[in-house]
Amino acid sequence: MTRTAVLAGIGSWLPPQLVTNEQLEGRLDTTDAWIRSRTGVHRRYIAPDDMETSDLAVGAGARALKSSGDAHVDTVIVATTTPDRPCPGTAPTVAARLGLGHAAAYDVSAVCTGFLYALASAAGLIASGVSRRALVIGAETFSRIVDPDDRTTSVIFGDGAGAVVLRGGDPDEPGALGPCVLGSDGEGRDLITVAPPGPRAAAGAEPSYFTMQGKRVFWLAVQRMGECAQDVLGQAGWDTADVDHLVSHQANQRITLRLADEIGIPQERSVTNIADVGNTAGASIPLALDQAHAKGTFKTGDRLLLTAFGGGLTWGATALTWPDIAR
Repeated sequence: MTRTAVLAGIGSWLPPQLVTNEQLEGRLDTTDAWIRSRTGVHRRYIAPDDMETSDLAVGAGARALKSSGDAHVDTVIVATTTPDRPCPGTAPTVAARLGLGHAAAYDVSAVCTGFLYALASAAGLIASGVSRRALVIGAETFSRIVDPDDRTTSVIFGDGAGAVVLRGGDPDEPGALGPCVLGSDGEGRDLITVAPPGPRAAAGAEPSYFTMQGKRVFWLAVQRMGECAQDVLGQAGWDTADVDHLVSHQANQRITLRLADEIGIPQERSVTNIADVGNTAGASIPLALDQAHAKGTFKTGDRLLLTAFGGGLTWGATALTWPDIAR
C-alpha cells in the first residue's frame, strides 16, 4: 500500500510589532501609495531585538501540533534563511522547546522556496517509512538582513512563521500531498543574495545586507514558478480548471497576479496575504495557508496548487487536496 504524506495540522505566528507604510514614509522618503503600487504591501510585522527565529518557529509549531490533535512528531524540519546561529541549526532548538524529545531535527536553506523543499523532504521521509509524523516550519526574521535604509527592499519584507504537521496516510484521502517538483540554478546566485564580507573585512565593518535584482527576478519568478506548476499539474492529472486555489510565494502582488495569468488560473483564485504581512520569505506559503484556512477560504477536498521561487536560484511546486481541519 502506498504511504503518502497527509496534511494533519496547521498554524502560524507573527511577532508583536506592526509597522505600517505610513510609519516608513518619512524615514525612507517614500509614500504609502508608492509602496502599495509597487509591491502590494500595506503593513508588515517585525520581530523585536530580543526575539529569535526559533521563537517564531516554536509559536507556529505549537499551534500546528495543537491543530493536528497530536502533540507528538518524530521529525522537525525548519526552513529558514535567518537561523538563530550559523551553527547549530535552529530545528533542534525548536524541537527541544516544543518538548519533542529526541526527534530528528534539521534546517533547510532554500530562501523563499525553503518551505516547499522542506515539505518535499518530510514527504519523502514519510513515504520511505523513516518518519511517521513530521512538523514542517517556515520561519524568518528577514528584517535582520535587510538594509533598513533601502526603500527597495525594506518596505517589502516582514517577519513571521507558519507550520504544518504531516502524517502517513492514503494517497486518495483529503490532505494527501501530490507530486512535488523542485529545481535550482546556481548561475543566478547573485540575483538574490547576501554577499559575504570577504576574508579581509575589518573588525566593525559595515554589515552585509540582502540585495535583489528586482526586474530580472520578477520575470524569472513568473517563468520558473509557472513551469514547475504546469509540471505538477501534469503529474497530478489536473487541468487548470481543476485548481480551486493557487497559493504562491508572497513575493510581490504583481508577481502573484501575473503568475496566475501565466498558468491560466483566474486571479481571484490566488490566495494572497502580502498586503497584511509583507514578503515573509520561507514562511510565506504556510502563513498564507493558515490565514486563509482561518478565514474559511478552503473547503475539504479543495484542490490547491503551491509554488515558490527564491534565492539560489531555487523553485518548486506541489499539489494537495485540503483536509478536514478544525478552524
